[in-house]
Amino acid sequence: MTAFAISDTVEGRDIKAIRQTLGMTQAEFSELVHVSKKTIERWEAGEKEITGPIVTLVKILKEYPQIKEELVIPDKEYPLRLWYMSGNRICTIIDVDERRRIVKIYNYTRDYLSRAFGREEHPTFEAYETFLESRCFPRSRDKMKLILRELDLPFYDPFLIIEKTKGKMAEDDFWIRIER
Repeated sequence: MTAFAISDTVEGRDIKAIRQTLGMTQAEFSELVHVSKKTIERWEAGEKEITGPIVTLVKILKEYPQIKEELVIPDKEYPLRLWYMSGNRICTIIDVDERRRIVKIYNYTRDYLSRAFGREEHPTFEAYETFLESRCFPRSRDKMKLILRELDLPFYDPFLIIEKTKGKMAEDDFWIRIER
């Protein structure tokens, strides 16, 4: 990737072309670049030399227009959505239809070790169940009944445990947010 000099500029027509390539309205694009809609309108009305951080962003978006697909959160397809997070960063979104036993995932990192299912792009429902169990204490844990009582759970169920613990483990900073 090319390094950009501070003196680089873009023109309003460049901004408009990128906005249209991304399929965004002026309001949506203004939210993306953190400026007011009026600023976008002014830029697109013909401003010739626009400077600042927008220059770098426009150049990146020109070079990598597919970035929108990598960053946009898709509409929820199934009744259950799990957000597999590392700190405050989204790693994988998991949409689940438990009744039909269907799983669909969206990865937001290229690091296979940070993805919920590693290299697997189309996990099975069984892989999903294994993943849930991997974010819980083991079924064979000593004094498991005491832990279940602390969590106010009647029996060992990985999904119920994750609802209570958010899938947090002592050895990493991953966690799961459940959305119904």
